[in-house]
Amino acid sequence: MDYFTNMILPAPGILLIADPFLKDPNFMRTVIFVCEHQPEGSFGLVLNKQFEQTLDDLMAGFEGYPIPVYYGGPVQIDTIHFLHQYPNKVPGGLEVMKGIYWGGDFEKLSAMVKNNEIDFNKVRFFIGYSGWGFNQLDDELKEKTWLTVEASRELVFHHQPDNIWKDSLKHLGGDYAIMINFPIDPQLN
Repeated sequence: MDYFTNMILPAPGILLIADPFLKDPNFMRTVIFVCEHQPEGSFGLVLNKQFEQTLDDLMAGFEGYPIPVYYGGPVQIDTIHFLHQYPNKVPGGLEVMKGIYWGGDFEKLSAMVKNNEIDFNKVRFFIGYSGWGFNQLDDELKEKTWLTVEASRELVFHHQPDNIWKDSLKHLGGDYAIMINFPIDPQLN
């Protein structure tokens, strides 16, 4: 069975699903939401690795708001990024796919948080990001490091982030679901 014949090319709004045997600790069993993809580089956010600290631990002004933060990736882990579904209330965001925006006016979002105007099922904060240089992501796809599928709001803002990898494989359909049960290291099986 060839799992890689229906590969979707990387583009904004595509999920990169780590191959079940990928050993890189930064990306093992991860799902990355691609926000930007161009020949000179790509930018994405890991959706399913919750960071050990919350937003109030990381940023002044958020004391008393223990909002979960996700590990977006190993690049610039001194930066905070966010995805949201509030285009009219948080101006300046880039629409990555229908209904999902990356970034925007952080001060507006901050005020909304402090005024309890946010449904936290519609916002995700990330520390760092995943980045690829010139054609690097394309090369990784040729090496079959990643499976690709169109994202959905349900996967990007999943209520149980620990299940995103498995549910993304199910979202691919067909025989991909059997990959859920593949061991991380087949030699230990």
